[in-house]
Amino acid sequence: MAKSEAVKVVGAWSSPFAMRPLIALKIKSVEYECLEEEIGCKSKFLLKSNPIHKKIPVLIHGDKLVCESLIIVEYIDEVWSSAPSILPSDPYDRAIAKFWAAFVDDKFYPSMKESNTGVGEEAKKAGLEKMVDGLALLEDAYVKCSKGKPFFGGNQLGYLDIALGCFLGWLRVTEKSLQTKLLDEAKTPGLVNWAESFCAHPAVKDVMPQTDQLIEVSKTVAKLRAASAPPK
Repeated sequence: MAKSEAVKVVGAWSSPFAMRPLIALKIKSVEYECLEEEIGCKSKFLLKSNPIHKKIPVLIHGDKLVCESLIIVEYIDEVWSSAPSILPSDPYDRAIAKFWAAFVDDKFYPSMKESNTGVGEEAKKAGLEKMVDGLALLEDAYVKCSKGKPFFGGNQLGYLDIALGCFLGWLRVTEKSLQTKLLDEAKTPGLVNWAESFCAHPAVKDVMPQTDQLIEVSKTVAKLRAASAPPK
């Protein structure tokens, strides 16, 4: 497989999912080009590149198209295998990392979304409670996976770090909008330190959006959602 083929990522700077392949490529020191999608729109190029799910991100490696953010991260790790590994080499550690990454996507992210966009205060409250419970579980997972080191992956950024860390910007938006502290020293001391290390990492700091920027994006998305809603 020609590793020197051009690499492009179809994504959006505000998307946590699109951030994942960018971090992976930076870890591997792979040069890439970003093809930005407009918020609230899906270009013909995106629909052609990902006709099944019709969503970002899409990795374009030469004439090969790879979809779904965590699948892309795995692909990057396997293709550029001589650089620092992203997935753990131990089969059990790799299985655990994939388990918690699936938890982030299937449980944690939906609860964060519900806490922000749920219909009615009860739905938002329920989403927030699920988020708090999820962070407690992730705190425990961090303690066990990191084994006293800075990242879930140990001394270096790994698969689970990327899976969860991409949501830190939007978690801060949630904290601001709900006026609550979700990561705090009392309840999640490990995650507090981990988040600081993650955001300061050279592969992350240039692609992690500022909170104020994401707040503006959330306002734009809310307006688009309201405009497309059926009349009452």
